[in-house]
Amino acid sequence: LDLSNCSLHSVPLGLAEATTAIILDLTENPPTTLPNGSFLGFIHLQSLGVWPWPLTPCSALPAWPCPENSVCAPDGPGLVQCLCDNPFHGYKCLREGTFPMLLFSGILGTATVSLSLLLWGTQRRKAKTP
Repeated sequence: LDLSNCSLHSVPLGLAEATTAIILDLTENPPTTLPNGSFLGFIHLQSLGVWPWPLTPCSALPAWPCPENSVCAPDGPGLVQCLCDNPFHGYKCLREGTFPMLLFSGILGTATVSLSLLLWGTQRRKAKTP
């Protein structure tokens, strides 16, 4: 994506939709500071040209404080995301295994049926009969 020499004074709003860009050239535009997160999600970006220095993401990510049971993955130039290793999930990848669907469904179903029966039993006398 070549946006060089376009007299851009800020990062274009539509740029967030170009997350599949491999090369992004913003050189020869008036110098401006790039807001944090301007390139969040640009995981395919291999080369970024900005005024006045070109930046390229490293193939080896720097040490990043990802929690145990996770790995770092690129999420744009200078940005990383932590992905949980299998079978870990949840906050800071601390939960192991899968979601307890049977237990959740059983408790939810029992509570729904019990509440429905209770309400039916207490409210049926208020229903008008034809």
